[in-house]
Amino acid sequence: MSTSTPLPHSAPEAEGISSAAILKFVNSAEKHIDALHSFMLLRHGKVVAQGWWSPYRAECVHQLFSLSKSFTSTAIGLAVAEGRLSIDDAVLSFFPDDAPAKPSKHLQAMRVRHLLAMSTGHDHDTTGFLHRRKDGNWPAAFLARPVKFEPGTHFLYNTGATYMLSAILQKLTGQTLMEYLTPRLFEPLGITQGWWESDPRGVNVGGWGLNITTDAIARFGQLYLNKGVWNGQRILPEAWVEAASAPQAPFSVGGGPDWEQGYGYQFWRCRHNAYRGDGAFGQYCIVMPDQDAVLAITGGVKDMQAVLDLVWKTVLPAMKPEPLPADDAAHGALNDKLAHLALKPIKGRRASAIAARVSGRVYEFPKNDQRIQRVSLAFERERSTLTIREGRQEHVIVCGHGDWIEGVTGFDQYGLPPLIAAPQRKVAASGAWTADDTYTVKLCFYETPFRPTLTFHFTGKRVRYTYEANASFGPTKRPTLIGQAR
Repeated sequence: MSTSTPLPHSAPEAEGISSAAILKFVNSAEKHIDALHSFMLLRHGKVVAQGWWSPYRAECVHQLFSLSKSFTSTAIGLAVAEGRLSIDDAVLSFFPDDAPAKPSKHLQAMRVRHLLAMSTGHDHDTTGFLHRRKDGNWPAAFLARPVKFEPGTHFLYNTGATYMLSAILQKLTGQTLMEYLTPRLFEPLGITQGWWESDPRGVNVGGWGLNITTDAIARFGQLYLNKGVWNGQRILPEAWVEAASAPQAPFSVGGGPDWEQGYGYQFWRCRHNAYRGDGAFGQYCIVMPDQDAVLAITGGVKDMQAVLDLVWKTVLPAMKPEPLPADDAAHGALNDKLAHLALKPIKGRRASAIAARVSGRVYEFPKNDQRIQRVSLAFERERSTLTIREGRQEHVIVCGHGDWIEGVTGFDQYGLPPLIAAPQRKVAASGAWTADDTYTVKLCFYETPFRPTLTFHFTGKRVRYTYEANASFGPTKRPTLIGQAR
């Protein structure tokens, strides 16, 4: 499925921005940022440029991480407009059965507005404690955490707070966030594709977990730019848009200058009077009211500030108040570039002198934290087949030589308990001999930010296996494992 009605398109110059400036943004991103996966730039409500770096593509959803928070905030805004709650309601009032026996004064003072503005009074993000709750009762885990500061006086980025907004909505409506938003937000905007991760008890996790297309992100941003109106229809109250995008927290810190401009209701303020929802590793919905523009981006980057810096340097100053003269040459060069965007497969040779000796050989590993039990690689001229036994699952991944081969796999769900079957993810894989004794595999999980590199170094009857991620919440490189041929 895809969105129902395409967004209107226009030439960049017709909307007051030069094609050359957009091309500079794209070329600079490819040169200096590893890597963007997609972008859509809207000016005056029209798409002036868009692109997806293959194997990423327009019809595929992308994992949003914390950009999900802005959608959760929107659901609360809709529920407030329907009279289902007030942002001044006490958080404890929604969870009488999950509250501590003697709630602290600060916990009693916590209101919905404090969840929205990340000013709950906690001194640590509560998310990890939710995951560790053995009975799956995440609201009880949140409410059990000490509240050190008076709510409203201390900013802390706290994804557990956003989860609680989702839990409150489900308490009030009997619907998940996804179910609640579908007729009220997604369907009116023409968004017909997406899904949201849930906690063990079926509550959408709220603070992360939404998977939608780049086009859907762009539509969401345009709704906010239009102050809650879509195609002449009021979807969201203007007062909510203004409150959500205005500074609400006492202060915000960390990450760079665009993390120092203030925090609204699950939106970050930016420089240049812009604001955004964003998510780990390069997911952005940037709203620029002064320029009447929206920029939706997905990516897999280490430095999120670098992406914003590039936008402010190349795109923002190129937007002029009046249309520009047509520039067919620049527009043609931009369109040609956008039509051929691609993440390159791994570079190297198709063959090696040792390929026949190691092909199909099974290498076994001693017990390790990565749960890798055995691997084998079978080589053909145009492809290789990687087989990995991980925990209770065996994964088979076909890798192209000089190109990507697509498939699905449950591999690389690092950190899941051994008894949990990992979900299947779409993957594109390529492989090459990067040295006479070394075969390297690059995996592109093209509905996520993640593009790990697996290296197999063969010596005698052993293989040295290493895994390195392009981006991670922890170390990007995992400990090297040594396997022995059986």
